[in-house]
Amino acid sequence: MPNQYSSLDQVFHCLSNPARRAVVERLGKAPASMTELAEPFDMAMPSLLQHLRLLEEAGLVTSEKKG
Repeated sequence: MPNQYSSLDQVFHCLSNPARRAVVERLGKAPASMTELAEPFDMAMPSLLQHLRLLEEAGLVTSEKKG
């Protein structure tokens, strides 16, 4: 069971950050591009990418590269 708890810990860690919670909330409404996700935040794109990477690793979001 340690893997189950470490996975749960990872989810809670991700959701402890307000920006990541806002991204999950936004994506719960509809898919969005990186530009659309970045709009409400005052952060550089690499910072947003880092947040998204953590959310993906926790299994909370998925991404698809286009273009």
